[in-house]
Amino acid sequence: MATVNLTSESFEETVKSNDIVLIDFWASWCGPCRMFAPVYEKASTENPDIVFAKVDTEAQQELAGAFQIMSIPTLMAFRDQILLYAQPGALPASALDSLITQIRALDMEEVREKIAEAEKAQA
Repeated sequence: MATVNLTSESFEETVKSNDIVLIDFWASWCGPCRMFAPVYEKASTENPDIVFAKVDTEAQQELAGAFQIMSIPTLMAFRDQILLYAQPGALPASALDSLITQIRALDMEEVREKIAEAEKAQA
């Protein structure tokens, strides 16, 4: 699957209606973003069951601001609408593949339980 461009309008629906969504926050003037783009595109074709999305931080400043993007590229990963990963920096292909493998392997019931415990502890 080719990457999809996300906007403020399409973001929520994309995350809600797909099991796993990876999001690359980038800008056309960013050298590391341009270097990461082919790695990200290749992973998108190798993992057709995952939505690979891109957010142009120049065109979608409100969305980038909502996620407090301070450095690009920043990669985020959602599974079952839960943000599991958010880190700046261009990943090499092997690290991106490893991240995808880890996301797939997670026991989401266990993740939800840990989130519930943390929220309970804060209350």
